[in-house]
Formats: sequence, structure tokens, C-alpha cells
Amino acid sequence: MKNFREDFPILNEEVRGQKLIYLDSAATSQRPLKVLEAVMKYDKEENGNPHRGSHTLSLRATEAFESVREKVREFLNARSTKEIIFTKNATEAINLVAYSYALNEVQKGDSIVITIAEHHANLVTWQQIAKKTGAELRFMYVDDQGRLPLEELHKIDETTKIVACTHMSNVLGSIFPVKEIIRKAHEVEAKVLIDGAQAVPHMPVDLQELDCDFYVFSGHKMYSLMGVGVLYGKEEILENMEPFLFGGDMIEYVYEQETSFNELPYKFEAGTQGVEGIVSLGAAIDYIREVTYPVIHEREMELTSYALQKLKALPYIKIVGPPDMEDRGAVVSFVVDGVHPHDVSMILDHYGVGVRAGHHCAQPLLRYLKVFSCSRASFAFYNTKEEIDVFVDKLDEVRRVMGYGSK
Repeated sequence: MKNFREDFPILNEEVRGQKLIYLDSAATSQRPLKVLEAVMKYDKEENGNPHRGSHTLSLRATEAFESVREKVREFLNARSTKEIIFTKNATEAINLVAYSYALNEVQKGDSIVITIAEHHANLVTWQQIAKKTGAELRFMYVDDQGRLPLEELHKIDETTKIVACTHMSNVLGSIFPVKEIIRKAHEVEAKVLIDGAQAVPHMPVDLQELDCDFYVFSGHKMYSLMGVGVLYGKEEILENMEPFLFGGDMIEYVYEQETSFNELPYKFEAGTQGVEGIVSLGAAIDYIREVTYPVIHEREMELTSYALQKLKALPYIKIVGPPDMEDRGAVVSFVVDGVHPHDVSMILDHYGVGVRAGHHCAQPLLRYLKVFSCSRASFAFYNTKEEIDVFVDKLDEVRRVMGYGSK
């Protein structure tokens, strides 16, 4: 296989004299040279304010901006570019749906159904909508291996107006049965939002096949810059939604007492957008297509399986999430017996190993699992088994530094 690590210059960095081992791609991925070069080209040759002028640079910026929208549409197999809304991240996209759609459609006596495994962005938002409307916020719970039993779908019933669910858990690594959830929700005429922030970097997503009503993700987890996200919504739903933010390009005509709004998708894109981030998203999509999802998937599953095997061999490690490779992605969360996750992270960082520590923006999930805090190693196709060897070996050093004997 091509050595894709050469495409990521940051992987040559050193941390405290040690070679960087970056195992936190679920928080943010690193960026390949092709993405960085695309942004540089834009800034050097095309920088202008899209849709704001008829001069050359504005027209170039508009072309760069809109070409990415078509690229995203094709990448996700959406029906129309009118269904692709640029946001600054997945969190803003969820809030847009919550405040522009749900706040007008949900009322007392209705229910909103989510899973206990949701990232705070897809939990707190719906918690607030439930409080504002008087609706019931209802949870579907995972089993002791971190998977969502299909029996939990009975909580979606005739009172349900919204179902919001992660495609892949950022803590457990579990890939949730989103097709079954969408099918069940649509049987009772509920709308479905899928949080794809952890899924899109690792697997192909076909929105027409899924048939969800809304889908959100962030670019920075799939090799683009930060500051760009995408909301997909079915055109017929978006048409009937009120704008969430006001000003700039979402305007059609403004009078002293009245304003008319632009057509889709622009009525949801207030103000000047982060064009560099959007350009980087287009380049990231090109890069994923160059590498191909089959290569990404095969490599990441090989790395995840290898890490699971090595971690399970250590008697002081508890895996948080599925202990095997069935329906899981490239995330492994774990607890080191007797050592706080923040200490695990700080000691590993001394050896150049970067992992995430804490509640991972999923406090209700960890509280439900009676874990409260854990460490997380997340992989991308640019990682290696040799890096995992160093990571796992240094866990023994973590225990030694904290006063425990070796394995």
C-alpha cells in the first residue's frame, strides 16, 4: 500500500524529543498536503467574497465556493445542491435544525427520542428544545457492550416528532443501526437527524439510500480545516423552514419594515462564509476519493483489531465499548485500573503519544456506564501498528510511574 503518511507533514513532528504518535483523529484529523495546498492556492489566486461582486476575484471565489457544494452533493449522493447547507461545524448544523425546524413543529405531549450515547452537541440541543416546548426527551440505551439493541426502538412511537442519533459513537466506536432507526421513525411520521461526524471520515454515506431527513458532519474530522460543517436536509423540509440566522447572503430584498429571504440553500447561510474551510473540504473529499474508502476501511479495521487485541492482553485495562470488531469503527476507549485518564494522557504525551482523556463530551453515557471518565485512542489510515506497539507498551510505564508494578 502507498505510504500515505508522507502526505501528512505534521506526522514528522517530534514531541518532547519523541516521534509524534497521533491517536486522536476522532477529535480532529490531520490535514494532507493536498488540502493545505488547495487553501494556499485559493488565498494566492482566488480570494474574494463569494456572491458579493461581479469583479474577477469575487467570481473566482464564488466558483470555488459553489464547486465544493456540488462536490459534497455528489459525495453524499444527495438529490440537489439545494439540500447542502454550509455551517461552521456539525454542532451549528444540529442547532439550525433544532431552532429552525423543531421549535416550530414540536409541542407539549410530543416526544423527542435520542440515544444515551449522543455527543453533547446532539443531546444538550434536544434537551433545550424539550424544555422550551414541553416535549418529553426520551432515551434509547445501549447494552453492556455499547451496542444499541433493536428492542430500544419501541421508544419511537406515535408521539415522536424527532429522532436524533449518532451514526457512530465517538466514545464507544459502535456503529448504530441507523437504517432501522430511520425506518421505524418514518413509520410514525417522525423526522430523523443523523450525526455523521464520526462516520463520514471512515465510510461511504449514501443519503438517498439512508433516507434520513437531516444529516450533519464536520470537515475537520475528515482531513479539512476547522470551521466548516455541512447540514443536509431534504429539500421539501428545508423549503418550509424559517431561517436561523439573518443578514448577508440569505437576504433577497430588504425594506424598512419587511425582508424577503433568498432561495435554498442560501437562506440558511447568513454572513460571509469561511471560504478557506469550504475549499479545504472540497480538497479533502478529493483526497478521500484518491485514497478510496475500501483502503481507508481495511487499514483502520486492521489497526483497531490489533489495538483491541493488545489492550485486552493487559490485565489492568478495561475496554469501554464493543470488545470485538462487529459493527464498530476506529475508536477504542479504555480505563487503566487505578490511574486517572488525565494522568494516562499526560504520561503518554511525555513519550510523544497523543490520546484523548476525560468524558469525551458524553457525560450522560459515561455516567450510565458507571465509568465517568476514560481514555480514548482513535485511529486513521495514516497510523501504523508500530505506533500502536509504542502506545500499548507505554501503558505499562504509566502504571509504573503511578506506583504500580509492571504487567
